[in-house]
Amino acid sequence: MSDNESRLSLKAHAKINLTLEVLGKRPDGYHEVAMIMQSVSLHDTVTLSLRDSGISLACDRPDLPCDSGNLAFRAADLLRREVGVARGVQIELTKRIPLAAGLAGGSTDAAAVLKGLNRLWQLALPAAELERLAARLGSDVPFCLQGGTSLATGRGEILTALPDFSGHGVVLANPPLQVSTAWVYGNFRGANQCRPEVSRLRQWFGQQDFSAVAAALFNDLESVTIPAYPQIAAIKEQLLQAGAAGVLMSGSGPTVFALTPDPAAAGEVAGRVAWDPDVTVFIAETVAREEM
Repeated sequence: MSDNESRLSLKAHAKINLTLEVLGKRPDGYHEVAMIMQSVSLHDTVTLSLRDSGISLACDRPDLPCDSGNLAFRAADLLRREVGVARGVQIELTKRIPLAAGLAGGSTDAAAVLKGLNRLWQLALPAAELERLAARLGSDVPFCLQGGTSLATGRGEILTALPDFSGHGVVLANPPLQVSTAWVYGNFRGANQCRPEVSRLRQWFGQQDFSAVAAALFNDLESVTIPAYPQIAAIKEQLLQAGAAGVLMSGSGPTVFALTPDPAAAGEVAGRVAWDPDVTVFIAETVAREEM
């Protein structure tokens, strides 16, 4: 993050789900989940500039709303109303994270706005208060605020930090598919795959056992998304054949990621795949938690 008295820019990192278990539907309509979430180096850039009043938003993607339909705008508006700030902000989004891709592109922009405005408006709100506001915006926003590697429970907003898993290579393959998260969860009927216990997963992270973690990837939502979109299964198989240590669909899809021991190996894996021209591919790496 770089800043001066009136302007600052922040990286808003994408996330992947190393595991995603759906435990059931809650009375409030959300689903109870247990997920291991991981930040990756692919990021948007969020630039905030002080204004005397009001909130405005500009984005380099014409297909994104620049008003209250944008989660970053809503984050600024929520924070301003909650703390009674009279000042305003100009938000500029430079997007690299694909839209509706299972990578939390909107959530991470909102988290960056909360974090950045806490500095720009000199609010000095504690992390717990920012996390409370983040949870009101969306289930993934608290993790994006914190970053790194975490076990997420509840509807995704209850976070337990896990040992650092940074520095490993990630191939992200995003096919041009429109997958509705609400549709995926609404059609989930249970998964039949075997899953390692959370205690075992924590042990592997603590031991920095990359091979064990890569072999243990699972996502219950694949049981819904992949039958409807077989291209996702084809991409997974391509990446496995190319030498990835582990592959998985992220979130509700459609993005598939592959893990490799290091970023150089990720580039090699991606280079061995004869990609369909409509698939967007990124080479990234896992990143550690950033200080707020």
